[in-house]
Amino acid sequence: MKDGFFRAAAATPQARVADVETNVQRIRTLIEEAARQGCGAVCLPELALTAYTCGDLFHNRALQAAAQQGLAQLMADTAGLDILCIVGLPVASKGSLYNTAAVFHKGRLLGLAAKSCIPNYGEFYEARYFMPAMPPQKITFCGQETWLGRDLLFSCENVEGLTIGVELCEDLWAVQPPSASLAQNGATLILNPSCSDEVAGKSAYRRDLVKMWSGHIMGGYVYADAGPGESTGDMVFAGHDLIAENGAVLAESALFTTGLTVAELDLERILQERRRANTWQDRADAGVVSIPFAYDQETLNAFQPARGFSRQPFVPEEPAAREARCQLILTMQAQGLASRLRHIGCKNVVIAFSGGLDSTLAALVAVRAFDLLGLDRQGILTVSMPCFGTTQRTRRNAEVMARELGVGFREIPIGDTVLSHFHDIGQDPSRYDVTFENAQARERMQVAMDLANQRGGIVIGTGDLSELALGWATYNGDHMSMYGVNAGVPKTLVRHLVRFEAQRLGGPLGEALSDVLDTPVSPELLPPKDGEIAQKTEELVGPYELHDFFLYHLLRHGFGPGKIYRMACRSFAGQFDGETVKAWLKVFYRRFFAQQFKRSCLPDGPKVGTVSLSPRGDWRMPSDASGALWLKEIEAL
Repeated sequence: MKDGFFRAAAATPQARVADVETNVQRIRTLIEEAARQGCGAVCLPELALTAYTCGDLFHNRALQAAAQQGLAQLMADTAGLDILCIVGLPVASKGSLYNTAAVFHKGRLLGLAAKSCIPNYGEFYEARYFMPAMPPQKITFCGQETWLGRDLLFSCENVEGLTIGVELCEDLWAVQPPSASLAQNGATLILNPSCSDEVAGKSAYRRDLVKMWSGHIMGGYVYADAGPGESTGDMVFAGHDLIAENGAVLAESALFTTGLTVAELDLERILQERRRANTWQDRADAGVVSIPFAYDQETLNAFQPARGFSRQPFVPEEPAAREARCQLILTMQAQGLASRLRHIGCKNVVIAFSGGLDSTLAALVAVRAFDLLGLDRQGILTVSMPCFGTTQRTRRNAEVMARELGVGFREIPIGDTVLSHFHDIGQDPSRYDVTFENAQARERMQVAMDLANQRGGIVIGTGDLSELALGWATYNGDHMSMYGVNAGVPKTLVRHLVRFEAQRLGGPLGEALSDVLDTPVSPELLPPKDGEIAQKTEELVGPYELHDFFLYHLLRHGFGPGKIYRMACRSFAGQFDGETVKAWLKVFYRRFFAQQFKRSCLPDGPKVGTVSLSPRGDWRMPSDASGALWLKEIEAL
């Protein structure tokens, strides 16, 4: 309930068939525990008050009355808890019986959401007992006037973006789930009380269904499943609880367990996703009823987000997924370059080859592209251009990699040329300023461009996404090329791509690639100290791990600096303290706004992930846009 985060729980009690009194006690215990954990909502299974497997007992008036009395007792017992509760029970109204989910808060019965899709196939016989949901109508239940039916929304008046919709079990499995309409009418979070029996393979399907549907509606989804205690006469129930958000599973219970499954959903992210997707269409259907509720201010003040985020959001955490992602991205980069070479009829490329991470990745991609096209790898000319800051380590690695890759290699020292240029413009060579540094970068690009002209080829750019975000590139130096293969790859991912190739290729080439990974990131523009790199990028502009975290959540979700700061503090706890995070966050925003002019004239390059800074693709920002608003927010942290 801060920074857009909302904590919710799916709960599976140990059910007892037709024993409402026992079920009320067990449900109450779970609601109390969810409240203690700071949850704003808790969802119990379908027909949790009676159990799902009561069969023809559902027609018995005694069970119907007991369910109503049990709900009244449960609302009275939890009236002092500031938590929205969703509990399943049968409800008789006029001449029909409905499978419903009671939605209540602090003793107030907000509504009875009825199941729309009544399954009557295979092992399910619900049409024997229940009628499909009707349009909303007012009824009196548990001594309160409330709404019964479909199309009910529960809108929180004091938590921005929190509107809850409810559908029940089979509703999700239908061709047109009710939650689609609920979401388009404003529901950001769908709660599903369910009783889905377990058969071989069903849990994986169920998980994928909840995961993908949450992405389809661009929302949160809480799925509470019935488990042990239901009758096993013909079915077995596993209590498979799931919480998903925008196509990702946040929390999942183990099968055949009871208790709470808790996660924090990001309501701000959900709203941002919907706003940025122009194919999303909000609706205001006349038949939808919105029922308001509100949390106590003390509850909102006491809430402290606990959700952590991956420190490297561009990189999958699971090893197999990470390897698959690396293979895919390398293929995408190579296919992009191959298509460009094929289109212009080019068989030669030039790469300014420093022996650093980015130029190494560019060379690996170029080799893949040439192999795809059946071209001679000697058409790839890697050029080492040592100058004042070049170390023997990077020179050696460049030469070894070129040899092992079977590409062309040439060393052209540029020191004398740069000194001559200093003489021409009156630059003191002992003055290590921006002119001293940039003159080397621009001379390297001039040499690369001229060599490309000689060979009838193009220059392959090496700069990566993180450098573009920070403007860590010399304008018209390494900033320029004819095709930038790394433009969509952040620095944290560059490392994994090179490591993937090192492990795949092995041998002397793998060893050289591994040494590149161990070499500090540096433009090598200042003279070495005792033969070692003197200019370390991350000491100057900050850790790329932090900057990539900032970049992802700024561009992908549109979050403000305050929220990103607090997310980073939680995610990097133990690695960076708050002051360090704040200091580098300020550097990030200052450079991001000041360096847009470099991004406004980028060469072409392939987009390989969900974030891009191409002015022809994802990111359009005036070069003179002010960052004062964002920097002011950082100063106030």
